Amino acid sequence: MFIRKTKTRTMQDGTCYYAFRLVHNVRYGNRVKQETLLNLGSKFWVRERDWSSLCSRIQELLDRQRTLLKPLPTRLEEEAERIVAQLLDRRRKCLEQAQLAKGESGEPVWKTVDVSSTKMRYPRSVGVEHVALWALEQLRVLGLLRALNFTDKMTHAVLGLIIGRLARPASEHATYKWLCTESGLEEFLGASFARMSLKQLYRASDALMQVRDEIEDHVFEAAMTMFDLERTVTLFDLTNTYLEGDAEQIPLAKHGHSKEKRSDCRLITLAVVLDGSGFVCRSRLFEGNVFEGHPLQHMLTELNVPREAVVVMDRGVATEENVQWLRQHTYKYVVVSRERKRIFDPGDQQVLELNDHLEVYEVRAKEEVRIYCRSSQRGKKERAMIARRRERFETQLQQLHEGLSRPRTRKRLDLVRARIDRMRQRSDGIGQHYEIEVIADEEKKNAVEVKWTAQPKDNTMWTDPGTYILRSNVKEYTSEQFWRTFVLLTDLEAVFRSLKSELGLRPVFHRTQHRVEGHLFITVLAYQVVQVIRTRLRQKSVTWCWNTIRNHLSPQRRATYTQKLKEGGAVHTRVTSEPEFYQRQIYEALDIDPIPLPTVTTTV
Repeated sequence: MFIRKTKTRTMQDGTCYYAFRLVHNVRYGNRVKQETLLNLGSKFWVRERDWSSLCSRIQELLDRQRTLLKPLPTRLEEEAERIVAQLLDRRRKCLEQAQLAKGESGEPVWKTVDVSSTKMRYPRSVGVEHVALWALEQLRVLGLLRALNFTDKMTHAVLGLIIGRLARPASEHATYKWLCTESGLEEFLGASFARMSLKQLYRASDALMQVRDEIEDHVFEAAMTMFDLERTVTLFDLTNTYLEGDAEQIPLAKHGHSKEKRSDCRLITLAVVLDGSGFVCRSRLFEGNVFEGHPLQHMLTELNVPREAVVVMDRGVATEENVQWLRQHTYKYVVVSRERKRIFDPGDQQVLELNDHLEVYEVRAKEEVRIYCRSSQRGKKERAMIARRRERFETQLQQLHEGLSRPRTRKRLDLVRARIDRMRQRSDGIGQHYEIEVIADEEKKNAVEVKWTAQPKDNTMWTDPGTYILRSNVKEYTSEQFWRTFVLLTDLEAVFRSLKSELGLRPVFHRTQHRVEGHLFITVLAYQVVQVIRTRLRQKSVTWCWNTIRNHLSPQRRATYTQKLKEGGAVHTRVTSEPEFYQRQIYEALDIDPIPLPTVTTTV
């Protein structure tokens, strides 16, 4: 076995192009002929002086012999294992074709092996990949990519990006390493990510952005058809994510209010429009400091949202300007009022008990219906928030008071009052409920004591926890329908949590805008795949979040077991591990094969 450098063509300017091939000598009677075992490509990186050592190591791995040579450097050892894996895969395919041609059945084949020589090599994950490919097939993504003239290599790169985001959320660079060293996806696709450069993944991301609208429309319609859903509600909201580095070459990257408390970084805003079923209709990027209410008109107009659909928005987007625009353009809406006062005084109105933790009453006017709600569950959450904020604020006041009696602390009256003002500003609104008195010394220069008393203001979270007001122009809804439509926003919040925590939306490491857009679009596509899987599982009463599903599927592996033969040589068996209890539960709910990829035995 040796490596041969072969000239493939010569250009008019005299430039020569070469290819590298792994070959061996085969004797046919009195003749010796060179046969190509594997095409190593035109960019084979191993230096010529290391070719002999590399070939010897490849032969040792194939024959399961103990190395007699000096250990190879790490990169050469990795290259030898990669080539061996490709040789075994190629030989497996040849054997399968030969068996089909001879009409051989898959009857048991008995061999005598040395059990103590058993070694396991090339373990790869297959559980998440198997389920993700099933979901992509349900969405007909492969057919769409072919219709959009994506080559097989580009299609494999796109699938690698999406599934990598599902299984191991990270940057494209980390996804490439995962595809090459940990994932068994290439066995499903018949591809080789190790022979694919990192740039190929970036090109795939760029290619996706060129057909973004077609892909979003296709995936959404395929999901609606798959689950026989109708568009009845349109949910709209924004979130932002931060970018590592200065991000100076990204026009949309701006400093603003970070929901992840990373205001030191530039931000970029993702706007998402969802159907009530939880599938994304359309997503767009905006500047990081964009006002929440700004993109609504642009998004709804661009999407051609049907007027019969009900637009649902949280209070951050439901500005008076946006509500007026919806009303003028005859859109139906259910929004949360932005009023600061919390009012729940039914008086003579009828109080409706929808369940044991919610009561509502409504006031109908000519243009709008206002639904006043008081939720015990939400009240419990807000009371806990108030308690935490009170404890933090009072602790700061106590520390300030005790510091006045210690030496080398600031005691000037104006400085103490300025510090109290700053504490109020940073108290998340809890400071407005306190009367604070600063006692000065006889000279009126220094503060000697700080006193405070809690005086909760009426119609606030402190006095009326769990209270909010809904506004709508849908006259035919009942109070219960209004509330059930509004709580769909909790699903939208779950989408953002999934995008950020489960699918690696943040942070973003790219330095150019089109790469940032590609990264976020891939994350949105990965979410669509997750939503298909979870929707089908929920139909079978399996209600796990994606992190739980992924953790259950990840342990399933595919590996090669190598054993020495009694008559010489070695047998390599590529096998998938048997599914465990939770894995079987997922496969049964999705109605797919619990053992992805068949067992393959190759004798060398």
